[in-house]
Amino acid sequence: MEKDSAITAIIDTKDIDAILQHVQNSKRILITTHLSPDGDALGSSLALYNFLKRMGKEVKLMVPNSFPYFLKWMPASNEILIYDYNPHAGQTIIKSADLIFILDYNAPKRIGEMGPFIEQSIAKKILIDHHLDPTNGCDVVVSIPKISSTSELIFRLLYQANEYDGLTKVEAECIYCGMMTDTGSFTYGSSSPEIYYIISLLLRKGIDKDQIYSKVYNNFSADRFRLLGFTLSERMKIFPELHTALLWLTKEDQERFNYNKGDTEGFVNYPLSIKGIIFTTFIREDEKLVKISLRSQGEFPCNEFASNYFNGGGHLNASGGEHYGSLEDAIELFEKGIQDYAEKLKLSVRE
Repeated sequence: MEKDSAITAIIDTKDIDAILQHVQNSKRILITTHLSPDGDALGSSLALYNFLKRMGKEVKLMVPNSFPYFLKWMPASNEILIYDYNPHAGQTIIKSADLIFILDYNAPKRIGEMGPFIEQSIAKKILIDHHLDPTNGCDVVVSIPKISSTSELIFRLLYQANEYDGLTKVEAECIYCGMMTDTGSFTYGSSSPEIYYIISLLLRKGIDKDQIYSKVYNNFSADRFRLLGFTLSERMKIFPELHTALLWLTKEDQERFNYNKGDTEGFVNYPLSIKGIIFTTFIREDEKLVKISLRSQGEFPCNEFASNYFNGGGHLNASGGEHYGSLEDAIELFEKGIQDYAEKLKLSVRE
């Protein structure tokens, strides 16, 4: 297929050439992505993984910890290595790689205990990401924050490298899943017409977008819905004067409802349906840290808020972070933060 002017060539040609050359020269490729991998992390990683396997390369895909059950339908997800399950084996794999892809994260801290070993590796490193402030130390950096998802960047990389004709349905499914989940089913960060042209090209590969949606969003347990009801009823605080909502869950809350990884996916979005709310945060106590999810509407920069208070970042309207302390401390820090941002919150309300 000839390149279409409807898709802007946003990745520098020299970076594409360098990536292809590194792939050609490599013997053992490792793909990595961030802690608690979401749909975009896995979609971009699995699309690249399946592509490289099809090219005949020796490639492994390793994630720091486990991922939600509603993403385990994705092609080749059963081949993903989980570092937490066997750190020693994971370190050996990192040391043996001669090329490492860093997908959907901008700094080693985003991959937890894997981080120092990735930093110490003498392998060539290629970063492909859409978050702000990418780390230094990579041989090739493709960092374009205006792009909706890393999965979209992977599509653009393959398209600009003249690999669209050979793109398989499997690879297209992974890319679409990543694009869909990182835009809230195309409800934020997805106003570019090119996104929908890319979707049309993925549809030409035979993907069933409705089935992909169903596998991700219509695949929850009854316990998950009971947990959602409890959270909205008992663990939600509204700050009307600041147009803000807070949700939180303790470990005990989660255990009470037989929590499985991924059960709280999307909880953070619900308060945005409340009239006058433009900023919502969900704080969840995890095993080793407190997880933070943030969403906003309009121009309020939840990525800036995440960076300033929770070692995080992301999109203007959808971000994440973490807190290495108690749940109570995280909530206190959040409440301090919204007071600091009071003026900006009030000015961000659309009449």
